[in-house]
This record gives sequence, C-alpha cells and structure tokens, in this order.
Amino acid sequence: MRLPTAAITAGSLIGGWQLARRTGNRPLGGVVLAAGGVLAGREWARSTSPAITAALAATYVGAFGLSHPLAKRIGAWPSVLTVSALTAAASYVASDRRSLR
Repeated sequence: MRLPTAAITAGSLIGGWQLARRTGNRPLGGVVLAAGGVLAGREWARSTSPAITAALAATYVGAFGLSHPLAKRIGAWPSVLTVSALTAAASYVASDRRSLR
C-alpha cells in the first residue's frame, strides 16, 4: 500500500515544529522531521525517478530551511503552514497524483 507523501511531508513539517515548540526540545522535532523525510523519500524512490526523488527531497529540506527566515517576516504559524502546503503540493503533483490511483 502506498502512503500519500503530501500528507507525510506536511504532517512531519507541522508536527516536528509543534513538538519542538511545545517541548522546548528542538532535536526531538528534528527526529520527526527526519522520520518524515525518510518515509516520504522511500515512497518517492518507489514511485518516481531518481531525479524527481532528489528534487522532492531538496524541496522538503529547503522548506524547513525557508520556514525560519519566513517566520521572521510573517510569523511562525503562517510560515510553517506555507512551506508545508508548498511541499505537499509538490509531493502530490510529482508523486502522489500518479501513484495513488
């Protein structure tokens, strides 16, 4: 059974941030982020080409990096929701749309 990577990426970005924020333990949030990346990456590797897998992985990592400076401009919640939505959309278009049918 295929897992929807759009949900994995959005959920792990939001969940990792919330866990780090609520516990004060940033490495714990990083574990959630890494686990989501590994799980999504495994699904991308199964259903797409190596180039698309690499591009989606870069998008996921880049979203995490972008969320920090973006949060300074628009706030933490809007930033995390924005990068999560963009990452989920990229995952859906490049992987899930074709493989979840």
